[in-house]
Amino acid sequence: MQPMTRGPYTASLLSGDSDLTEAQALRHLAFRRPVLAGAAGEAAHSAAGARGHDGDAFDPLCRHLVVREGTGALVACCRVLGFAAGQDLSASYAAQVYDLTGLSAFPGHRMELGRFCLHPARHDPDILRLIWGALTAIVDADGVAMLFGCSSFVGADPAPHLPALAALPPYVGPAAYIPGPRAAERVGFPAGPGTAAGLPPLLRTYLTMGGWVSDHAVIDRDLDTLHVFTALPIAQIPAARARALRAIAAP
Repeated sequence: MQPMTRGPYTASLLSGDSDLTEAQALRHLAFRRPVLAGAAGEAAHSAAGARGHDGDAFDPLCRHLVVREGTGALVACCRVLGFAAGQDLSASYAAQVYDLTGLSAFPGHRMELGRFCLHPARHDPDILRLIWGALTAIVDADGVAMLFGCSSFVGADPAPHLPALAALPPYVGPAAYIPGPRAAERVGFPAGPGTAAGLPPLLRTYLTMGGWVSDHAVIDRDLDTLHVFTALPIAQIPAARARALRAIAAP
């Protein structure tokens, strides 16, 4: 993928270990630090990010997409890992907590999207538009038929998330591909009308583009989050949304 620019932001695939170190620091800030606010917000965020990093054994296997603003500061990142049609998915991050035997038989190229995050002090929607445009370029170049990954609720305690989880049963995926249970700590979706207001932004994006979810969530004590497996068949993305994404991705 060639570098891609929108306004003051540029998206590119990382070019070396220094980029990865910065991405891991941003991930630490987004996933492993409490939310910081107030007058010292941005400075405190930056200092906190410099003191830690979020890395794991999957990083060397993945391509890492980063977004920088004009100053060179890293404002967003994610990682992707591709799987050929019919390839077993046991080497994916999601397979550590979900049984993906059914989805392994999917007859198309799949790509796992993980550690998707923005700098907590950045709220410009152009950052999200650009990173999704860059992902669209990768999906089209690789012939990806399905994106999948884990969408995270902040906080491992299921109780505050139950109203949002109750909104998910209509989006549970097809029986042939739906993930089976693997994690020791998991939560079923409660009955009731539910409310989409508490859904994480990434999960809402997946669902509005035609995505589907697992039938249960997984508790992650390490990241203090609740994960829901999410899959997005590329063919299900509404035509208008696909055109808009490809317009961003166009040279």
